[in-house]
Amino acid sequence: MKDVRFKVGDIAVYPSSEVKGKDAVFLLARKGKERLLVVWSRSEGTLASFQGETLRQDDRSLKICPLTHANAVALRKALPELCPKPAGLRRSVGLGDRLGLATPGHVRAVRGTGVFPVLAQQSVREMSRTGRSPEQVLDDATWGALQEGWTEGFGADADHLKTIGDIDSCARAGFVTYTLDPSEYVDDSAGSYDVGTLVAKYEALPWDRLESRPEDMRRTYCGRSFQVGPSVYILSEETFLRAAVKYGRAIAHTVEMCRHLSEKVEEYELEISVDETSSPTTPEEHIFVASELRRLGCRWTSLAPRFVGEFQKGVDYIGDLDEFREQFRRHMAVAREFGPYKLSIHSGSDKFSVYPVAAEESEGLVHLKTAGTSYLEALRAVFELSPELFRDIVALALEHYPQDRASYYVSADPSRIPDPKTASYETLKGLLDDFHGRQILHVTYGSVLERFGERLKEVLEEGEEVYYSMLEGHLRRHIIPFSAEGGGA
Repeated sequence: MKDVRFKVGDIAVYPSSEVKGKDAVFLLARKGKERLLVVWSRSEGTLASFQGETLRQDDRSLKICPLTHANAVALRKALPELCPKPAGLRRSVGLGDRLGLATPGHVRAVRGTGVFPVLAQQSVREMSRTGRSPEQVLDDATWGALQEGWTEGFGADADHLKTIGDIDSCARAGFVTYTLDPSEYVDDSAGSYDVGTLVAKYEALPWDRLESRPEDMRRTYCGRSFQVGPSVYILSEETFLRAAVKYGRAIAHTVEMCRHLSEKVEEYELEISVDETSSPTTPEEHIFVASELRRLGCRWTSLAPRFVGEFQKGVDYIGDLDEFREQFRRHMAVAREFGPYKLSIHSGSDKFSVYPVAAEESEGLVHLKTAGTSYLEALRAVFELSPELFRDIVALALEHYPQDRASYYVSADPSRIPDPKTASYETLKGLLDDFHGRQILHVTYGSVLERFGERLKEVLEEGEEVYYSMLEGHLRRHIIPFSAEGGGA
């Protein structure tokens, strides 16, 4: 901890954490290894909202409170600025936190950039592997924001939701952004079907859920021209059929999820993700998806297409940057025509070569989503603070990589990694900047946390400033290109 603002007995208050409410001051503090909420107020009613131990100091009372869910709920009621809010069309960045410890570093990285931070962001897949609930994800972001005195607003993104149950659990926790992931319903082989197969699959689409008929949809799109920005797209029958077969079932599922969400949650924003496919989304397919979702009454704030090139986990973009620029420009034109809405860049960690391009072409209508890179910075801090623990983590990651990689887009080769039992410390440290090492460490977090989670968190909590500093420096490299300072309009 940096120099404390003041101490109450053996309780040291974080120096940046003072936030004034209507009739109380709220601070985050530490007593040994335990973090605590301090509520300082003359109002007995305010103090009664929190669970903890009351102490008298001058003409006010102090309440020393554990960081429980009930106290997080009470804090958000007392300080509306710590309630998550929709980002809207502001340029924004999602900052996933697999450990529940990264928010102070995230706040430092985004402070002064003008980019809206989504501090509570986690997919259902990540929650399952880390053993965290939606409530824990939001609460950890709340405590982290208070620790840094952040009152400029932040988002909460329930990421990659696949089922109605996913929506319900995140709605109960208080999330405000919902990223719907219908990738299981995308027919990724549509581009290679022969005409006969294509027609048969088109006729078999769930027309009742699409609220249309095969002949009506054909008439709507076949041969129609769409003026989108400077380009004109004409959907031939084959182009239309391949788009409809590829995305028709995904559209039906998205609409079902969207309608349930609108009944369940009063204030929310929607992101639609169609990025987890092997084949890129063409501008024509984007037009079809946007047009159909709009026809069926869906309203969304951002959409994540599958861009050209490779967005593998934890490493830079693999592909032709000129082609990426051209396709991003075309997708941006579609987003303006059918919205406006933001383009969302998923698997966005460490894609440093594409950030300037996306910032220039989006003119602020962009969302960048990161998660695993903050975990990798945690491992970098672990190496500095406990190199032997890092050695054990590498060994476990290599053991579990064949299974853990299954649900991620990676291509690391474990044979390229030296034996962690005998490798030098310098060699081990280099894995955090190595293509193969980063990917293997990136996707094995669930196995690592199951075995070493308690030790890993203890190390990071004791050396928290090391971790925060690494996060701040690394994530500013992501955020600055999208800020006004970095040239993003």
